[in-house]
Amino acid sequence: MNRKAIFEQIQKKASFLCVGLDTDLSKIPNHLLQEKDPVFEFNRRIIDATADFAVAYKPNIAFYEALGPKGWESLQKTLDYIPKDIFTIADAKRGDIGNTSFLYAKAFFETMEFDSVTVAPYMGVDSVQPFLQFKDKWVILLALTSNEGSKDFQLLHSQDGKPLFQEVLEKSSIWGTPENLMYVVGATRGEKIAEVRKIVPDHFFLVPGVGAQGGSLEEVARYGMNRECGLLVNSSRGIIYAGKEKDFAPAAQLEAKKLQQEMESLLNKYL
Repeated sequence: MNRKAIFEQIQKKASFLCVGLDTDLSKIPNHLLQEKDPVFEFNRRIIDATADFAVAYKPNIAFYEALGPKGWESLQKTLDYIPKDIFTIADAKRGDIGNTSFLYAKAFFETMEFDSVTVAPYMGVDSVQPFLQFKDKWVILLALTSNEGSKDFQLLHSQDGKPLFQEVLEKSSIWGTPENLMYVVGATRGEKIAEVRKIVPDHFFLVPGVGAQGGSLEEVARYGMNRECGLLVNSSRGIIYAGKEKDFAPAAQLEAKKLQQEMESLLNKYL
């Protein structure tokens, strides 16, 4: 999916919502455990409930590969079920030497047909470049994350006084373009989003940390929005586990709609 198509979805739905499909067998409603494929059945109902409000879905690959072959099957069925005009993100955080990265890219872009994959930049350009060779596919590079341990490395200053995340942004921005490279920027560091936006004014950001992790959607929009929105804000637990039992899908729909309505207001305010 190209940049124009993503922005068209944002305009059409007045939303920049990404729903994270972090589907955990220990957390889904008990009655679904009787299904042949409980993970897919849960995802199917979540997608049906939220597709009118979401412009992207982001399965976290760990939740699927932890289940072995059945998990990969559930993941592929989920991906096939997502409407084709909705952007898909393989949250896999891959990144290895060049020939291995190329095979990771083939797995997610050609075999499974995801639109994008999250990639770790620590090994440098030759570990990222293979992912950037696929037409209308996207690398979403980890830049400034929302977890507690992010300060262990990302906020360390180099000899010229720049924090490491700024060095990552400056170097990596020349590896790709705003047409095939996005960045993960955590919502829990609102003031830092403005710093990131100054360095990469035209790129899309995938923003986790809104909702369960305490990030402010208004701050994300104020500091991060650009002329084409430039944001995909992810909510996982806050949507998919909003309801506990047979009401889980309507509850997810309600939470997704609430976020979409807030996003519509912010789009009108800042775009």
